[in-house]
Amino acid sequence: MTAIEMRSVRHGYGRTTVLHDLSLTVGEGEVLGLFGHNGAGKTTTMKLILGVLRADAGEVRVLGVSAGEARARRELGYLPENVSFYPQLSGRETLAYFARLKGVPVSGIAALLDQVGLTDAADRRVRTYSKGMRQRLGLAQALLGEPRLLLLDEPTVGLDPIATADLYALIDDLRRRGTAVVLCSHVLAGVESYIDRAAILCQGRLRALGSLPELQREAGLRWRLTSLQVDPQGRTLRCERTVAAKEKMAWLRALSGQPETVDVEVRAPSLEDLYRHFQGAAGRRERV
Repeated sequence: MTAIEMRSVRHGYGRTTVLHDLSLTVGEGEVLGLFGHNGAGKTTTMKLILGVLRADAGEVRVLGVSAGEARARRELGYLPENVSFYPQLSGRETLAYFARLKGVPVSGIAALLDQVGLTDAADRRVRTYSKGMRQRLGLAQALLGEPRLLLLDEPTVGLDPIATADLYALIDDLRRRGTAVVLCSHVLAGVESYIDRAAILCQGRLRALGSLPELQREAGLRWRLTSLQVDPQGRTLRCERTVAAKEKMAWLRALSGQPETVDVEVRAPSLEDLYRHFQGAAGRRERV
């Protein structure tokens, strides 16, 4: 079953259109990275999937039904960018409250608290939590009921490097179990290894969609080769060059065949490089 299907979706606020004919799908067990500048339409897209907003035109289907239907809401998990909880409740009480709202058993709360590293703080009031702890509590709330679709908006805000690594390990585990994940983040280098496809929005339009290899081929960006070579005086020299993708292997063979070459590093166009390329291309089209 397709987790998300958006067909020619348009949405606006007043006279301002913020999404223009957006079409995309997300399959079960797929992690989609949704990227764009502030105001690109990412949050609006999330709200349409959640059913909080209704599209002005087009269709949004979630887990086989129209977005916003009760069946879809029960199988959705959502972590907003800025989490907010009742400060006088404890972490455990907060999860119990949301479990009752969602209609799922409270029996799994202890395991969730342990999963996000909050067992020791479970009975402390939320007002005593740090930003990172509130973020982890928000993640636990999103995981209530083992959702089949998880929407994460800037999930690593406030998390330290270890907690961030734990989050992505959790996302990998959810993917293996068939949960679809839509992940919004401005920290592109951090998410590059964990997404199956990237969707890049600019001014409410979908400018690029595909896996990193697909986007690399579409963009045609050059690869960077860095070689370390030893000269006749025994000095190590660092040489950098950029090459077209189709020339990469020929250059590697040539460099590896030189006795003075001691190491070669190959760097593909990164997600950040691709993001800059497609955003820049979109900007150039807008000015034409």
